[in-house]
Order: sequence, then structure tokens, then C-alpha cells
Amino acid sequence: EPDVNNMEKQRALMGLFPRHADIVIIGGGAIGSSIAYWLKEKTSREGIRVIVIEKDMTYSKCSTRLSMGGLSQQFSLPENIQMSLYGAEFLRTLKKRFGHGADVHFTPQGYLVLADEERAQKLIDNNMLQRELGAVNRILTRNQLKSRFPWLNTTDIELGSLGLEREGWFDPWALLTVLRAGAVDLGTQYINGEVVDFTFQLREDFVVEGIEEGSYEALQEVVQLVLNLLNWQSLQKLENRYVCRFECTETPPGINVPMTVDCSGVYFRRDGLGGSFIGGLSPLENSEIAADIYTHQEILPILENRVPAFKSLKIKNSWHGTYENNSFDDNGIVGPHPYYHNLYLATGFSGHGIQQAPAVGRAVAELILDGDFKTIDLTRFGFDRFIVNKP
Repeated sequence: EPDVNNMEKQRALMGLFPRHADIVIIGGGAIGSSIAYWLKEKTSREGIRVIVIEKDMTYSKCSTRLSMGGLSQQFSLPENIQMSLYGAEFLRTLKKRFGHGADVHFTPQGYLVLADEERAQKLIDNNMLQRELGAVNRILTRNQLKSRFPWLNTTDIELGSLGLEREGWFDPWALLTVLRAGAVDLGTQYINGEVVDFTFQLREDFVVEGIEEGSYEALQEVVQLVLNLLNWQSLQKLENRYVCRFECTETPPGINVPMTVDCSGVYFRRDGLGGSFIGGLSPLENSEIAADIYTHQEILPILENRVPAFKSLKIKNSWHGTYENNSFDDNGIVGPHPYYHNLYLATGFSGHGIQQAPAVGRAVAELILDGDFKTIDLTRFGFDRFIVNKP
């Protein structure tokens, strides 16, 4: 009997559409490409056959491409902190893993998260957990903030949490490119297409507990071919992210500006070494306002209040894109489908997907190949929490 994988390799070389794969990944952004890379890295080039289906090979509206590329451990859940710590380690060893040309231009300027009186205790509690898990963050009082960052208006600020190591920002497009190239080098095939349906196969050899007696169907084929594995709008929504690039025409804040996150949710960072900056906001409620209007109405007043030097800023350009938000608890969904045990979910990362992509890809590969999480336990992020209504 001819080897199916060898036949499929020949079809790929001829530019023909594949008829078989061991694993099909729906969506070739940072998360999907990371999963593909880790599956092949763990099984070798001649191991399992992995296909990635991506509906837009230009990634023109991909969340990865429109991301700010932030890397921070300033979260309130251990799993998110651990994933971002691993993300930092992954970037540190990028050239060793992918070659000397692999570079995502990491800028280690740290994160500065500001808190008013109402949010101060939560900031302290989160900081303690982050430090217990290995993050190097420091709580600064209002006076300490003013001393260290004299360009900052701290009138209504109680505390700030400053990341001193393994925090900053990088080029998200570069990371996607590196992950995808790494997956392809190991034998992954990318297909331009969109998934529209699945077919199922009756499996009488499966015994499933915890449900009513009956027959079990397993996912057999992907029909035509992607994107949202999770299309339940009550759980996952596409949220807008507004971003602008601006020039500070007065004396700009110093070179030590971290990625600064205001109490309002507005954030900004440097864009190069001159007076250019990038700032943005992800609204609590989706807005259909044009990016330039939203920037002037909602973002600029907050920037000008927080940094007095920004009162003379000049907008260079602005844009907005979407990202998948898990409205249930704002955390990613990682793990097997509750019914179709050969279908795995990795989605809804609520704006943090780019920095968590290396860890998520490794985790999903562990689930598929080893049957369980081996490095970071992401059981808490499983789909079961929706069923039992426990964020």
C-alpha cells in the first residue's frame, strides 16, 4: 500500500490541494503558526503531516499584524504570567532556535502600569504574585514615579508597577514571520482557503462517560477550508483596537519611556529614538467611529493629561483593527473540545495572543502529542469553564 504522507508530499510539490493530513490547523497567524512549529519541532520533519489553512496570506487584517507587540508579565493569573515569562525566554533564544537572521527587534524598556486610589491594592496584590513567579517588577509611589519619570503627571495616580526585566515590546509581524518560516522549514504546508464546515465519522469503538447513552461521532474531515473554531458570539467577540502614531513637537519624554498603561486603558510607547510615539485604546464597548475621529475625541485628551508635553503632539496617522475577545473572562481558550476529542481550541486571547503565542503553541502540541500539559498547566483555560459557568 503506498505511503499516504509520501503521496501528499508529491502533491504539495506539484502545487495540488492536499487530500490528507495528520493535523489541520485553522488559522495561520501567530497562534496557529506557533502550534505548527511546535508540532513539527517535537516530531521532526519526517514525522506527522501538518497543514495550516489561512484565508488571507497577506495577513492584512490579522490581529498579529495590527498588534502593539507588547511583552509584559503584569497579569493577575499565574498562567498568564508564566506564559509571558516563557515568551520572553523564547525571544531571548530566538537566534539559537531559528538562526542568526531571526530578529524581532525587542526593545526592553519595560511596562509601567498606573493605578489610581481605587485600583492601587489590586496592583499591589498582582505585583506580589508576579514576583513570586519570577517576574522582576517594582511598585513605585506617586513621589517615586515623579522622580523617575518627571514628564509624567501623577496628580491622580496612587501607585505604578514598573517591569525592570523581560518586559518591553517587539515587532509582531517579525515574530509571525519567524514562526511561520520555522514551521515551513520543518515541513508544514500552508494552504490558502477558508473552512466552512466539518464532516463527522461514527465511532462505535469509543465509550464516552458523563453524557446520555448513544453513539459517538468524531471529527473526520475539514470541508473546504477556516477561521473561527469558536464562533459562539455570546462568548467570543471581535473587539476594536484603535492605534495612532504621533510626533511630540516639544521636548519629548526621555529615552527611558516604558510602555505606559494609564488607569483609563490608554497606552503609549516610543516609536524609535526621536520624538515619535505610538498610543492606543481598546474601548470597553465597540465603536464604529473612524480611527482619526476616535483618536482626537477619546485618546488625545487622556494622553495630553497624563504627559503635559503631549499637548503639542501632532498626529501622523491612525488606524484600527479587530482582535478576538473572550467576553466571559478575558482569558484565552486552550484545550480539547468538550465533545469532539480530536478537535482542539486555541483562541480568544483578548489582545495578549502575540506575546503568549510561543507558550500556547507549545502547550497545544503537548496536548496533542503527549496527552497532557507538560510545561505550563493551562487546564484553567479549558472550554469546560463555560459549561460550569466558572471564569
